[in-house]
Amino acid sequence: MISYSPLWATMKRQNVTTYYLRNKGGEYNISGSTILRLQAGESVSTNTIDALCKLLKCSVSDIMEFQEDE
Repeated sequence: MISYSPLWATMKRQNVTTYYLRNKGGEYNISGSTILRLQAGESVSTNTIDALCKLLKCSVSDIMEFQEDE
């Protein structure tokens, strides 16, 4: 399964809030519903991952990771 725990750690390290992702990202704003999907661990598009990488100036591994199902 895909985990977005690296995203929350990256945001904390950079002092970035979900408010910033929703409202201050310029052309890369992330919708509130997409943020809810990320928080719930649900799937998001590769366009969203691309936008997050651009907003946070990081790589995909700083956004998500694969974890084996137990």
